[in-house]
Amino acid sequence: MAFKPNYNQQRADRNRAKEQKKQEKLRLKEEAVAQRKASTGPETSDDDSDGDPAGEDRSHADVEPGGTAPGQTS
Repeated sequence: MAFKPNYNQQRADRNRAKEQKKQEKLRLKEEAVAQRKASTGPETSDDDSDGDPAGEDRSHADVEPGGTAPGQTS
C-alpha cells in the first residue's frame, strides 16, 4: 500500500529549497558588489574628472538672459 502524501513535509521542502536559492543569490550579489568596490579604488574620485565640458551643470540651460527658470519666482 502506498503512503499517504505528507503535504506539510513537501511544502517545507519547497520552502527550504526556495530559501536556499534566495540565500545563494544574495551571496552572489554581495560578492559582486564587494568585487566592484574592490576594483574601483580611491583613484576615481569624481565622474567629471575627464575634463569633458559636456558634464557641466546645465540646470539653467533653458533660462533666457534676464529671465527666470521655470518654477522659479523672482
